[in-house]
Amino acid sequence: MSRMSAEARHPVRFTLNGRAVSGRAEPRTLLCDFLRHTLGATGTHVGCEHGVCGACTVRVDGAAVRSCLMFAVQAQDRRVETVEGLAGADGELSALQRAFRHHHALQCGFCTPGMLISLTSYLEQNPHPSEEQVREVLSGHLCRCTGYTGIVRAAMEVVAASARSTEGEHV
Repeated sequence: MSRMSAEARHPVRFTLNGRAVSGRAEPRTLLCDFLRHTLGATGTHVGCEHGVCGACTVRVDGAAVRSCLMFAVQAQDRRVETVEGLAGADGELSALQRAFRHHHALQCGFCTPGMLISLTSYLEQNPHPSEEQVREVLSGHLCRCTGYTGIVRAAMEVVAASARSTEGEHV
């Protein structure tokens, strides 16, 4: 693999929320900055820029990652999903987004996109977690407004609904 010039802007192509996108980025451009400033995907928030707060969490090939710790060029030919991709094509909110709304699981909303992405990714892998497991997933996200109670309730509502639908399939 050839080395990239640190000063040159390089082509970056990947799938964003099911749609092919492209742009040019310097090798040190962070994925979060590329998403926000080049592609206009401003739902991905940037808080600490050190991978601590979780606000910038996106999914890359299905895995939750901190986009402030990943270079845009590392997303080349991969699938990236942001909070904008969670709702259906018709704009209908996902079950988790609806539960967040129902349980008032946000106040200022700055941390919400990262939490939604992390929980969505986790619940796809483990659809029936305990409350303790949900809290563990959320431990990587800082929220100064809510105290997490509504967030945990929202996630557990989705878990309960998933359990009910699974039980119905086995009857």
